[in-house]
Amino acid sequence: MNAIETRGMTKYYGKNRGILDMDLQVEEGDFFGFIGPNGAGKSTTIRCLLGLITPERGERRVLGMDCGREKKKILARVGYMPSETMFYGGMRVSEVIAMAAGLRRADCRQEAKRLCERLELDTGRKVEELSLGNRKKVSIVCAMQHRPNLYILDEPTSGLDPLMQQEFFRILRERSAEGATIFLSSHVLGEIQEHCRHAGIVREGRLIRVSTVESLRKSSAKRVTATTAQGKESYLYKGDIRELIRRLGEQELTDLTITEPALEEIVMHYYEEKEK
Repeated sequence: MNAIETRGMTKYYGKNRGILDMDLQVEEGDFFGFIGPNGAGKSTTIRCLLGLITPERGERRVLGMDCGREKKKILARVGYMPSETMFYGGMRVSEVIAMAAGLRRADCRQEAKRLCERLELDTGRKVEELSLGNRKKVSIVCAMQHRPNLYILDEPTSGLDPLMQQEFFRILRERSAEGATIFLSSHVLGEIQEHCRHAGIVREGRLIRVSTVESLRKSSAKRVTATTAQGKESYLYKGDIRELIRRLGEQELTDLTITEPALEEIVMHYYEEKEK
């Protein structure tokens, strides 16, 4: 069964585009990356999946349930972390975490304690005193303490320092190994490359490609760096390798390297191709 499935999902904000004909399938147990720049439609997709906003048309199901009619059941089984983290003022961290567990009618005290220790989160402080990174930690605990079947994480690492990012992904890998589905929205392509098994590329509200991260990395595009007496030229090449060799043979080369490009280069190259 798919943990997430949409068909033709479309959302406008007035006359402005949100997402267009989004066909997305994420299998149960997958660690899925949702790649795109800010404004591409990632957050809109997530809010539609959670029933926070209603699309103009299309189908949307999460964990086999309809996102409109069965929103409450879905939210009970999902751990959601929004890109913007805000809490009620005057509350201590411990109170926010307890309130989040109470809304689910669950006793999460032991799991919350473990997560706070791993993330080095001071639960006695008031939320308005927290840095962005520490507010993100509170959001992580609220999303994870009930050990849901599906994690939907929207730009989760912004504000976290590198050590906390490592610990966060260590926790995610543990949950993934236990069978949970991870849906990670990010514009940091290194995160997707290192941690995800599949990825979807979204551009201007449309899903333009879904593939394994490994196959994206092993695309036919190559990073070519050629040095001549006139200087060094570096570019991505995607085409007939014989034509590349012919063109290189016409130059007076002093050095040449041909390597696999980074995932970020592949995605940007794909965006540029769509613009032509």
